[in-house]
Amino acid sequence: MKTYLVGGAVRDELLAYPVKERDWVVVGATPQELLDLGYTQVGKDFPVFLHPQSKEEYALARTERKKGHGYTGFETHYDPNVTLEDDLKRRDLTINAIAKDTDGTLIDPYGGAKDLESRLLRHVSDAFLEDPLRVLRVARFAARYAHLGFAVADETLALMTNIVAQGELAYLPPERIWVETERALRERDPQVFIQVLRQCGALKALLPEVDVLFGVPQKASYHPEIDTGVHVLMVIEQAALLSRRALASATAPESGNSQVVFAALTHDLGKGITPDDILPSHRGHETAGLPLVEDVCARFKVPNAHRQLALTVCEYHLHMHRARELRGETLLKLLEATGALRQPERFENYLMACEADSRGRAGLEDQDYPQADYVRRARDIAVAVTTNDLDVSGLEGKAIGDALRNERVKRLNQLRNYDPSKDTGVSG
Repeated sequence: MKTYLVGGAVRDELLAYPVKERDWVVVGATPQELLDLGYTQVGKDFPVFLHPQSKEEYALARTERKKGHGYTGFETHYDPNVTLEDDLKRRDLTINAIAKDTDGTLIDPYGGAKDLESRLLRHVSDAFLEDPLRVLRVARFAARYAHLGFAVADETLALMTNIVAQGELAYLPPERIWVETERALRERDPQVFIQVLRQCGALKALLPEVDVLFGVPQKASYHPEIDTGVHVLMVIEQAALLSRRALASATAPESGNSQVVFAALTHDLGKGITPDDILPSHRGHETAGLPLVEDVCARFKVPNAHRQLALTVCEYHLHMHRARELRGETLLKLLEATGALRQPERFENYLMACEADSRGRAGLEDQDYPQADYVRRARDIAVAVTTNDLDVSGLEGKAIGDALRNERVKRLNQLRNYDPSKDTGVSG
């Protein structure tokens, strides 16, 4: 029996990248032998064991044979005669098919180390075609390592395109698509995930509401990049950057806020259904986009926190950009709708997504966004007003609530004199 470190741990170690977890493959053993050594079996479809001390995963070397559609339609074979090379051959990318012996020797039968040096994401074998989930995985790896210069090999992109053309993505469970997508949205360059999916046709198959945005014009006076799809990619990039800064972990491989990035991805879906006769204007795109956001969230069973923020940003991003123009009553409604008074984390995520929208425009990536501090000050003013500040004698129930609201509106109207010289107009 021999054990080898495999997969991501070897890959990231060779890249001098943070290693999050270590997986092992066991060659020449049976399940009973590992159980006798104190390992705990956790795998359902094939034997995976937890080490008795480290709790790291150890999987028996195995091969797989396609027997149905989707990423679960496989027949797995494992026994002591399955070699390490056999096991590595079933993996997706050559950079994930490198193993390391206990003495530090690399076993690299498919050229993964060379592809690491060449910054290439390349499939191991034509068995790649058997698992449609690999389309999303490759796009996710592209998003993770784009800043290091990695790109998808042409021949691998061709296989991904073939998988999409064969309709295999339709057999993927929605929950599994969301898991891969959410992980990609946390990567350093999530916009690359969307770009790669678009290159192979997967974006049209999975997110047609986003795919249709490419080629839709916007007013050049507000959007120098003009193309709505390009704008969305820029907003996603800014959302990832801002959320990494907020988390104070700009060098971490997975450090972005997927809620903010998902809201960035979906905030302008309404522009995809703007009537041709009013282009490049997009009047009412905020409310027009709400049913589309709902459709996407329902299709992939998106968690409620992501859904709620996406809907809020879609409906209210223009309110945020024009916050300085809002009367007290409208400003209070904005605070209530965005969670400012009761959900501070959701409120800050909303502000971040709106700032990303403002910065996600050609030549304006470094523009200040004073609206965020303006609305934070509005929030502080509204929260500071309590019944202790009011004469509520003789009032009860709803009347007290109305008095509290009226006082908040009064003070917010006074805020309109706050630092107007620092504000900048943004539309869309």
